[in-house]
Amino acid sequence: MRETTPDTVNDAATDTAEAAAAGAPAETFGYRLIRRDGAARLGQIATPRGVIRTPAFMPVGTVATVKGLYPEQVRDAGADIVLANTYHLMLRPGAERIHRLGGLHGFMRWERPILTDSGGFQVMSLSRIRKMTEEGAAFQSHIDGSRHLLSPERSIEIQCLIGADIQMQMDECIELPAERGDVERAMQLSLRWAERSRAAFQAQKAKGIAGDGQALFAIVQGGTDHALRRTSAESLVAMDFPGYAVGGLAVGEGQEAMLATLDATLPFLPEDKPRYLMGVGTPDDLIESVRRGIDMFDCVMPTRNGRHGLAFTWNGRVNLRNARHAEDLSPLDPQSTCPAARDYSRAYLHHLIRSGELLGSMLLSWSNTAFYQQLMDAMRNAIREGRFDTWAAETKARLAGQG
Repeated sequence: MRETTPDTVNDAATDTAEAAAAGAPAETFGYRLIRRDGAARLGQIATPRGVIRTPAFMPVGTVATVKGLYPEQVRDAGADIVLANTYHLMLRPGAERIHRLGGLHGFMRWERPILTDSGGFQVMSLSRIRKMTEEGAAFQSHIDGSRHLLSPERSIEIQCLIGADIQMQMDECIELPAERGDVERAMQLSLRWAERSRAAFQAQKAKGIAGDGQALFAIVQGGTDHALRRTSAESLVAMDFPGYAVGGLAVGEGQEAMLATLDATLPFLPEDKPRYLMGVGTPDDLIESVRRGIDMFDCVMPTRNGRHGLAFTWNGRVNLRNARHAEDLSPLDPQSTCPAARDYSRAYLHHLIRSGELLGSMLLSWSNTAFYQQLMDAMRNAIREGRFDTWAAETKARLAGQG
């Protein structure tokens, strides 16, 4: 695939091609790089359930729901894809049950693509008792104390049973800071699990449970050690996955270390495959990561902050609990296209949040979800027009305010 830059692509032709492809389903999974502005990339991921415009932010639907939102609201906010969680869904309601009920898309009434993570991170962060072995992750459920073994083969089986369009290899994610020996051990284990995950995915395709329109992504590990990240990336690229994630970040290392790790990792990932930064992050994190060449993100921040009365706006964060909003009849964010941000006063939102009313959390979660999608759309437009750096500087200055 020839790399494209603002100097090699005709603007009108590019816009026409994008319009023709937008939302159109494909029989197989594929990525198309449309243009670059510096290292920032504008592209499309084609799936049988529709096109994912990149850079893309995936709202997190942990247990088959984006908390506080109807699927229609998530769709209308502009999301092309959502994330669901293997760990949670295997425990409740169970992968086999979801499969019997026709798959996750119909179960949660989301017709667009779904990405599922492998469950490894949740084993680390949620389970009461856990033990990592070559076989997999043995853990005790945080729900009822039942014991489970999540192996690479079982993780892939679960993701295929529920019908995820993009699936993630089983990996071990450790908290940072950590000793280099522990980071290297986890990275090497994740590489071996990547091979097993790939073989398991092919086995599921042979059984007819997975199809050509589904894809398995690898996960680069190695903490903040640049040499380990390079080893991980090169080893995974040699296995030829259709997409690559950068995992094990946003776990306590800070933004400076995270971005330095991206700088050390991305040169070793292929240009013609999507790149996914897992579990990130703030608007500033997204802008800086897109600047470096990341295509996909997920994070609970929009809905989690919304449930706690915190809103993202084009003029910075707003804490609706603050008394200064008690008699403010202005909208939360007049520049937003979301009804929650545009049509409800700050005074009313303040009242709902201070009163503990469910509607307050729902409206702010809706507004934040829409803001993140509008942010990604603005980044795509800036890359398309070859002005990403200028746009980023202006936007970061605005977002540094306090709403």
